[in-house]
Amino acid sequence: DLLLSNSCIPFLGSTEGFDFRTLLLDEERGRLLVGAKDHIFLLNLVDVNKNVKKIYWPAAKEKVELCKLAGKDAHTECANFIRVLQPYNRTHVYVCGTGAFHPLCGYIELG
Repeated sequence: DLLLSNSCIPFLGSTEGFDFRTLLLDEERGRLLVGAKDHIFLLNLVDVNKNVKKIYWPAAKEKVELCKLAGKDAHTECANFIRVLQPYNRTHVYVCGTGAFHPLCGYIELG
């Protein structure tokens, strides 16, 4: 109904098959941060398909190999699924991912 009434703009990046799990609204900068499989998207709130910025943050190759050796599925479990997007201060966001069953965290400068 929303598409038919022209009341929404679908995010075209979703056609790439990413696993979206975590959202962080940054109203001050007019952005939406989206945590996905091996990626963090920074989307414009006015048009989510305009000036999309994408940060590629995969799990380390050796961690992916260990994950697969443990019997996990390479496509659905052995990746860096972003699970935490938390404001840290005015310039940075704290981010954590699964890291193919070896969690890792870091800070992203929003600049």
